[in-house]
Amino acid sequence: MADTKHAPHGGYSPDMDGAAHEAMYQNFLHFATVGLLFALGCVAGLAVGGIRHAWLSAILGIIIVHIAAAMALIAPSLKWKPGAAALALLIAMLLFYS
Repeated sequence: MADTKHAPHGGYSPDMDGAAHEAMYQNFLHFATVGLLFALGCVAGLAVGGIRHAWLSAILGIIIVHIAAAMALIAPSLKWKPGAAALALLIAMLLFYS
């Protein structure tokens, strides 16, 4: 394993673009967060349909999750908020449907 503690330039060589690496890592974290919330939203939507037998609401909820993920990917300044709102809506449906 490489020892970067004693490497000059903070571990980056002069031919490497440290700022580009950091930006790519931030983009990866954003995409992973949006993807995680998307997957959890789809699972919650399937739970609404399967447990509460409200399949029309489940389909609507999954469509909302898709729109929220697209919004978060198109406008990175929104971060995780649209996906979290869609997930919260689906969890509320799951809890309060009778």
